[in-house]
Amino acid sequence: MGAESQAPLSVGIMQPYFLPYIGYWQLMAAVDRFVIYDHIKYTKKGWINRNRFLRNGADAYFTLPLKKGPDHLAIVEREIADEFDPAAWLRPLHEAYRKAPFVDAVYPLLQEIVQAPVRNLFEFLHHSLVTTARYLGIETAIVVSSQLAIDEQLRAEARVLALCEACGATRYINPIGARAADLYSATAFSARGIELRYLQSRPVTYPQLGQPFVPWLSIVDIMMFNSPSAVRGMLGEFDLV
Repeated sequence: MGAESQAPLSVGIMQPYFLPYIGYWQLMAAVDRFVIYDHIKYTKKGWINRNRFLRNGADAYFTLPLKKGPDHLAIVEREIADEFDPAAWLRPLHEAYRKAPFVDAVYPLLQEIVQAPVRNLFEFLHHSLVTTARYLGIETAIVVSSQLAIDEQLRAEARVLALCEACGATRYINPIGARAADLYSATAFSARGIELRYLQSRPVTYPQLGQPFVPWLSIVDIMMFNSPSAVRGMLGEFDLV
């Protein structure tokens, strides 16, 4: 009898973001291995240490304050500011969502996240992702990029390909934005035995205290207004293209 064919293994690779929108979690749930970069440059005005929540019917930002540092520092080299006060950070979110149906379940989760006894930015974000994934029932293996044996000098597509191969991937799934930006070549992936696919989130709507719906907020907003089982259903609301 011939050897059985190996089961396909899908991989997603992302920067660590702070309580990101549902598309991030859809990708995490859709793959077998979810790789998060630690040795990658921190970028300002992105989603690494901030996101949006609902306040008085409109979107507002919450931010994780960082110590000042040179622009070239990697995420793993950045630190949370000494003045960061978890209780003070939580206060506006609790006020904004005090009438949300699942605040009593989600608020302790947020406390567990922001009260983590670490000040390294990557360690803090890693803890946040693992803790939220557990609440959402996502069982995907979360892998730190530096734990994979690749040439650290590689960049862009070459680095992604190396990480995929280090995981034994036969499929790489990336958010749809990378397709519009033309970041990757399907031919290059196919030449290495890896299928390239893109995840496109479908619009997700739900009641927000009777106000006009504000889309694509932090996962915090979705969890506040929906049960864990309902959120798990939303994790499958995407198309692979």
